[in-house]
Amino acid sequence: MTKRIALITPTYRGDLDQFELLCESVDLRLSGYERHYVIVNDDDMPLFAKFSVGRRIVLPCSRFLPRWLRLVPPFLLRNGRRVWWSFRSPPVHGWHVQQIIKIAAALQFPQDRFCLVDSDNVIIRNFDIGAYAGGARAPLYVARGAIEADAPLHAKWTANCDRLLGQEPTAFPADDYIGNLIVWDKNALGDMTRAIEAATGVDWFLALCRTRSFSEYLLYGHFVRNSPTHRAAHDLVTRSLAVAYWDAEPLDRERLTALVARASSSKIALCVESFSHTPIEAIRDVAGLAHLPESSPFAGDAAA
Repeated sequence: MTKRIALITPTYRGDLDQFELLCESVDLRLSGYERHYVIVNDDDMPLFAKFSVGRRIVLPCSRFLPRWLRLVPPFLLRNGRRVWWSFRSPPVHGWHVQQIIKIAAALQFPQDRFCLVDSDNVIIRNFDIGAYAGGARAPLYVARGAIEADAPLHAKWTANCDRLLGQEPTAFPADDYIGNLIVWDKNALGDMTRAIEAATGVDWFLALCRTRSFSEYLLYGHFVRNSPTHRAAHDLVTRSLAVAYWDAEPLDRERLTALVARASSSKIALCVESFSHTPIEAIRDVAGLAHLPESSPFAGDAAA
């Protein structure tokens, strides 16, 4: 039986231009999904309302937050960044909340599988996400042995995953499950949250609010790999669907073109992290969404 697929994209006003480009590319090139759920801060809803058409639904983040977690009024903050507070946990910042909301949203929506698509992605080739993610076994992306014990962030995230799930410490080098267009299975996600509650003795949402450093993708990957039931329900995939650029230096059109030209045909998305401040029009050009220059490596795909 084919599984029902939905896309989930958490975003905010600072990524509005990138998100608009993502929507254009999804509508043009991605098939095989039922809904595209977009989750934004409540005060960003007016900015994103125009995108709530067809299969795309824009929703406020408050829908997925417990009542005990409250947004700190902006006038109390110096840097303008969003912070949530409660009497149950330390303050929780925007990126932290966005990670937790992905889990909370997938548990609420009616579909069976979810493809997490951050707003700094753009689809560059025609692709049927249903054929990729809707089979009997869900794809689980893994980069084998990619995390060394001295990795400044990933090593701590790995250790926190072990603690949250009540698992034995992971040996290094450890597998990495972080990537782009990551697929989650709803049944596995539900059992993962129950495992967190069993290991920590508190509600899974609160347990994650009390954890200062974690990765939602590592958490899911660690749970699946250590669950015989869910490991058998997943296929390990070692090729990422996206060609990604993670550095802070902005790319110009020529470097972007060279980046995607070197990518294999299995890469169906381009992810350029928004903090690089790479010009949106350069990404649009190379993705073949502005026009189809002869030098674009995807001119043929876009015309198909």
